[in-house]
Amino acid sequence: MSTEGRFARFKEDMKPRMKDIRFTLRKIRNTPLSLVGIGLILFYVVIAIIAPLLAPPVDPNNPFLIPQAETVYNEPFPPNANHLFGTTYGQIDIYYGCIWGVRAAFRLGIIVIAGTLAIGLSLGLVAGYYGGLLDEIIMRFTDIILAFPGLILTMALIIALSRQGIARLDSAIIGIVIVGWPGYTRLIRGEVLRVKTEDYVEAARASGASDLRIIGKHILPNGIYPVVIVASLDFGTIVLFAAALSFLGLGAEARYADWGRLIETSRNAVTEGLRYWWTFTFPGLFITTFCLGWNLMGDAIRDILDPLYRRK
Repeated sequence: MSTEGRFARFKEDMKPRMKDIRFTLRKIRNTPLSLVGIGLILFYVVIAIIAPLLAPPVDPNNPFLIPQAETVYNEPFPPNANHLFGTTYGQIDIYYGCIWGVRAAFRLGIIVIAGTLAIGLSLGLVAGYYGGLLDEIIMRFTDIILAFPGLILTMALIIALSRQGIARLDSAIIGIVIVGWPGYTRLIRGEVLRVKTEDYVEAARASGASDLRIIGKHILPNGIYPVVIVASLDFGTIVLFAAALSFLGLGAEARYADWGRLIETSRNAVTEGLRYWWTFTFPGLFITTFCLGWNLMGDAIRDILDPLYRRK
C-alpha cells in the first residue's frame, strides 16, 4: 500500500476519534467551572515545576525544609521585600513554605492515590470477579475498616507507627492509605459485578480466555471510569486531610513545607484577630484554591468519562 493510501486509511480511522475529541472539548468549553478547575491545577503544576526558581532552596539536599531567619524576634513579621508573605512565629518564611508546599501537596496526593488504588483495585477486582467465600472475606474486612471514623483511625495509626521509629510524614501517608483503600474496593467491586455479566465477557470466557486476560482486557478498561473520577475528586480531599493532621501535630515535621504545618505554627495568631492576618491567610488560600481546583476538575473528568453525563 502506498504512503498516500496508508495516510488516507489512517485519516478515515481517526475520524470517529477526532469527532469524540471535539465533542469533549466543546463539552468542557461550555462548562466554565471546569475550565476554572483545570486552570487552577495547571497554575499549581507550573508553580511546582519552577519552585526552585521562585524560592531557591537553602539546602538543595532538603528543599522542603523552610529557612528560618536569624533574629531574636519571635513575633511574626508582615510581608516585606525579604519575606513576600511575611513570617510566622519563630521567623519561618511563609512564602517559601507556600511555594514548596505545592510540590509537597502533589507528592503526597500522588503517593496516597497510587497506594489506595493499588490496594483497592486489586482487592475489588478479586472480590467482584471470583465472588463466593473470597468475596465475603474481603468485603467484611473492608466493612471493618469503614466502621471506624477515618480521622480517628488515621491518628491512631500515625501514633502507633511513629513509636516504631517511622517518620511522622511517612506514618501519615501510610495511615491515609490504610483508611482510604476500602472506598475504592467497594466501588470497583460494584463495577466488576456489573461488567462481568456483559455478553462480550461471556464470549471471552467461552473462547477460553484466561481470568487474567478477561480482567485486564475486558473488565478493568470498562469499569475503571468511576474510579478515575473518584480519584480525581479525592486528590484535593487527601491534601486537605493531611493538612488537618499537620494542624493537629500529627503530620509533617516542624519547618517542613506543608500548608497545614504553617497554619499550625501560626495558630496562636488566630486568637489575635487580624493583627497577624498573613500568617494564616496565605497558607489558607493555597489550601482552598488547590482543593477547589481538584474538585472542579473532577467534575470535568466526570463529564468526559461518564457516559451518563457526556450525552446530556
